[in-house]
Amino acid sequence: MNMKPLHPIMLAGTGSDVGKSVLAAALCRIFKQDGYHPAPFKAQNMALNSFATPDGLEIGRAQAVQAEAAGIDCHTDMNPLLLKPNSNHTSQVVLNGRPIGNTGAYDYFRKTEGREQLRREVCAAFDRLNQRYNPIVMEGAGSISEINLRDTDLVNMPMAMHAKADVILVGDIDRGGVFASVYGSILLQRPEERKRIKGIIINKFRGDLRLFEEGSRMLEQLCGVPVLGVVPYFTDIYIEEEDSVDLAMKSMQAEHGKVNVAVVLLRHISNYTDFNVLERDPRVHLFYTNNTDDLKKADIIILPGSKSTIDDLYELRRNGCAQAIIQARREGKTVMGICGGYQMMGDEVLDPHHVEGNISRMPGLGLLPISTTMNGEKVTRQVSFGNRMHGYEIHMGQTVATQQLTPLNTMDDGRTEGFMADERCMGTYIHGILDNQPFIDRLLAPYADMLNERSKPFDYHAFKEEQYNRLADHVRQHVDIERLYRIMKEDKND
Repeated sequence: MNMKPLHPIMLAGTGSDVGKSVLAAALCRIFKQDGYHPAPFKAQNMALNSFATPDGLEIGRAQAVQAEAAGIDCHTDMNPLLLKPNSNHTSQVVLNGRPIGNTGAYDYFRKTEGREQLRREVCAAFDRLNQRYNPIVMEGAGSISEINLRDTDLVNMPMAMHAKADVILVGDIDRGGVFASVYGSILLQRPEERKRIKGIIINKFRGDLRLFEEGSRMLEQLCGVPVLGVVPYFTDIYIEEEDSVDLAMKSMQAEHGKVNVAVVLLRHISNYTDFNVLERDPRVHLFYTNNTDDLKKADIIILPGSKSTIDDLYELRRNGCAQAIIQARREGKTVMGICGGYQMMGDEVLDPHHVEGNISRMPGLGLLPISTTMNGEKVTRQVSFGNRMHGYEIHMGQTVATQQLTPLNTMDDGRTEGFMADERCMGTYIHGILDNQPFIDRLLAPYADMLNERSKPFDYHAFKEEQYNRLADHVRQHVDIERLYRIMKEDKND
């Protein structure tokens, strides 16, 4: 369908966690439903949750989710710059899908020639994407009013100016102070930047929407910018989140008639979206914990991915979780490791080149006779294995067996991957392995006699499609989409 081009749109925030990512996913789905060919874009993302693109490169998970909402494959041009925090107050810098080194916050935000090179790279990525999709749904980062970082900002208003985007300012009313944060955010912009702000969305409203009708009029009068909508807080629509803040709130009370699965809550946990499908399997009660008493309640313990394997392994020994996991294995419970968790299950983790820090060797949990050596080369690729199962790898380090072991998976290209001591002790580098129902069935098979009933397979793809459509319906109901279209079609002089 040949649709009239729309201006790029940027969802900018009055602060972090105001809901920009989820609203961007909603707009990607709405534009797709309306016959457009949208794509997401975030120049710079800081997150531990990442995803491998079809061509084996790395981007932030949020942009992969938004691309899925748009109905397209993800690409590094959607998130050309990714910062992955390390344990030692630095971040790994991933540019166009490949790591280029580590940097501290002070050095990263200084005005240098390298900084301008990054600016050229992210602008070039946007330009390429803008040639292929219509419209581009852009996302800012944090607050747009951090004026002390204005000259080095790559992702907010300078990016909107480059893209000639219509900016929609998102404010979170749930945290309070929404009038001051919206008005202040606009007032602190330069005149040419202020002209780009074409609308306001108030997000996460609780209660009767009629109570904010006067508030919307007051905001419009104060700011000279229309309020396009007030979006109610929701808890019944599931969209993958970028941050792990609420993981520890998952219930830790064991449930009878279900398999109790404990995911070890690591300090540097990454790719916790690995457990989204398992959490929704009606046979399973899943919780996150680093408490030794809670681990004793579990039938299955999963060690998740980590951005800092050695540091998290050290912490497991310090807080007693290592001993609890080893004891659970002795008692016949299942222990499974994914990526960094898989590395921890071995005899040792070696870091001769100090990729992660100053520790050259850390003893593992000794659950699998394997040895891992960290190296500077990162593996990122999508993989297929078993009977039409899929996942992706994002890891640094090479793992080898120190004695005869059974591989866990056979890849479609003939390689083997992961290792297992038996059906209750296994490790893998494949993120998303638990998105595959056959593998979940295999993991739960030893516990069939304790289940109340067999459940129907959970279709995660159909579930996610339903959630994107429900999210789009929710935003359509509370945001003036027709007015948004008019803004994105208005003639411009610039």
